[in-house]
Amino acid sequence: MAAFTVIDHTELGSAASSWDVSSIASSYDHLLIKASARVDVAGANALSNMTVFVGDGSLDTGTNYSSTWLVNYSGSVESTSTGTGSAGSLYHKVNNATSTADTFTSFSIWIPNYANTANYKQFFTATALEGASTTAYYYADILRADLWTSTAAIDEIQLLSAVGSSNFVQYSTFTLYGVTGA
Repeated sequence: MAAFTVIDHTELGSAASSWDVSSIASSYDHLLIKASARVDVAGANALSNMTVFVGDGSLDTGTNYSSTWLVNYSGSVESTSTGTGSAGSLYHKVNNATSTADTFTSFSIWIPNYANTANYKQFFTATALEGASTTAYYYADILRADLWTSTAAIDEIQLLSAVGSSNFVQYSTFTLYGVTGA
C-alpha cells in the first residue's frame, strides 16, 4: 500500500508570484503535487500560463523540457506537443481574473522516480479548469505528459505564475507529497 507523506503544504495568505520547495529528500519513490490555484491577471480568455521548473540544487530554466498534451476546451478536443527546447515546462493553464469569480484550477502533477539518476524525468499532469461559462477557453480539462531531459535527481520544484507580473492569488494552495510503496 502506498504511503503519502506531506513534504510541504502552503496556502497563500497573500498573492505570490511562485511556490517553491527546495532540499527535497531523495528517500521517496515518487513525488505528487496537488494544488488549487488562480492567477490575478486578466486576459483575452480565462486561462493563463503557469511554468514548472525543477532542478538538482538550482532550478533549470533552460530549454530542457518537452511536452505533449490533450485538451478539451469547451467541447473542442485538440492535441499538441513541443519538442525539447521549451524554457520550463510551459503552458500549464490556470484560471485567471477573467474566469468566473472565485474559481480555482485543480491540478495534480505526478513525478515518478524523481531521485533516479539513470533516466530522464517524467511528469504527468491532470488539470480541471472550472468556469460557469460556455465561452471557449473559459473552462477545460487537460492531460499532459512532460519530460525533463536530465538524469539529475530532482530536489527542487518551482511553480511560477508566468504571465507578466502576475501572481497566484490569496488562498491558492499547494501540497507536495513524497510517495513510497507505489
